[in-house]
Amino acid sequence: MSQPREAAQPIRRLYQGLDALASPERYLFTPSDMRALVPDISAQAYRTLLSRAAKEGKLERICRGLYFYKPAKPSSGLLLFHAAARLRAHEFNYISLETALSDAGIISQVPMNWITLMSSGRSSQINCGQWGTLEFVHTTQQAEALADQLSYDSRCRMWRAKPALAIRDMKAAKRNLDLIDWSIANEFV
Repeated sequence: MSQPREAAQPIRRLYQGLDALASPERYLFTPSDMRALVPDISAQAYRTLLSRAAKEGKLERICRGLYFYKPAKPSSGLLLFHAAARLRAHEFNYISLETALSDAGIISQVPMNWITLMSSGRSSQINCGQWGTLEFVHTTQQAEALADQLSYDSRCRMWRAKPALAIRDMKAAKRNLDLIDWSIANEFV
């Protein structure tokens, strides 16, 4: 018996699988996530399939190794944070430096669409196109040692440094401290 023609089309199977998995909360997928939906095609055919899905406007490449499934229609506006969490899921990461201090009102000017994070992984800047840039700054600090200085931000799906830790990270990373409003920052240090 042969399969129905539609079920045999890899692009249709990819979309059906993503429709079943995706939601406004789960809309970012790695190539290996999606590969499981069409395991029977060659590596070259799979790359062509992803390219076709992008051309059709259903998938959008955020950066190397991460795609946004547009029909999921996320509403939070936190794509860049969610991308950071997915890209470095196997590392210890937390929102810190200028991003944490800006969110706490300690720094008034920060680049738009630029998120700064501390990471047990290597330092790097990842361009995420129209969404902005992720900047990971390497740290050797251990999660256990920082537990009382971090809080979990469920909206961003990441740990977040409390202001005192973010200021300490700024100094350790030799960042520019000129933008810090010390009249506010001294309350936390």
